[in-house]
Amino acid sequence: MRRRDFIKFVAGSAAAWPLLAHAEQQTMPVIGLLDLRSPDTVGDRLPAFRRGLKESGYVEGENVAIVYRWAENEIGRLPELAADLVGRKVNVIATAGNEVGLIVKKATQSTPIVFVVSQDPVSLGLVASLARPGSNVTGINFFSGELVGKQLELLRELVPGASRIAVIINPANTSSAERTVKDVAAASPASGLHIKTLAASTSGDIEAAFLILVRERYDALLLASDPFFSGRRVQLVSLATRHAIPAIYSQREFAEIGGLMSYGSSITDAWRQSGAYVGRILAGAKPADLPVLQSNKLELVINSQTARIFGLAVPAALLARADEVIE
Repeated sequence: MRRRDFIKFVAGSAAAWPLLAHAEQQTMPVIGLLDLRSPDTVGDRLPAFRRGLKESGYVEGENVAIVYRWAENEIGRLPELAADLVGRKVNVIATAGNEVGLIVKKATQSTPIVFVVSQDPVSLGLVASLARPGSNVTGINFFSGELVGKQLELLRELVPGASRIAVIINPANTSSAERTVKDVAAASPASGLHIKTLAASTSGDIEAAFLILVRERYDALLLASDPFFSGRRVQLVSLATRHAIPAIYSQREFAEIGGLMSYGSSITDAWRQSGAYVGRILAGAKPADLPVLQSNKLELVINSQTARIFGLAVPAALLARADEVIE
């Protein structure tokens, strides 16, 4: 090859490199992740999701891209964000939260969706059946509302003198709130407790609910499982500590930042399973053929330091049953 021809060849190849790189980037599958909260409030869940992806052979930035959409606790933004992901033609949409899953399902009947929800996805209308979802939607179902009776039992074991218990729900999350109210009503007669249900859908509502708790001298608090509450966990735990109100939560993240006690499903494990399912769909599996997984890994976490601040002696039997005791 003559020198002039060689220079032309090299120049032509160099010009093609950006195009080749762009084409390679375009062929990389893209996951859309939609969440009601903000990224700084999901704790260990995103790393768990990425672990699940890796189990299925996908690593963010290497052979898959993730487009994140956060509603910043504004539920009214979810339809717009869901439509944006559908318009971008992402390969799969991953969601967490009962209402989020329903909103995304309304936005598309073709893009595969993997949810993480706390209620029965069949009764929610997300899938036709657990074994054969039958559409573009599948995911992970973890226990939450079904645990209200056990949470009340644990709370009374740690605070034996408690007879008046407040329960805070988020009425904006209709399905979850209704289920919690139903479970509380079912547990109340057997427990012999006087239970008051309070509603909170905003930060201001949370402040107002605690003022009622203090004014009416409730002995303890049970916080319903809800994505909004997990996004406001610093505020909730701070208020419970400031007013010395013993509380039980559904997620370990509350106990990790000073909450007294948590009992519920391992949400991080549910997110890991979600990541693994997303990876399987990227590899060619159809959501309709992937049964809804039941995430039944439960964990009891006790913050003994907070118990000491509240002047509570944690029974030895309760400590022995705990999956983790935070000193």
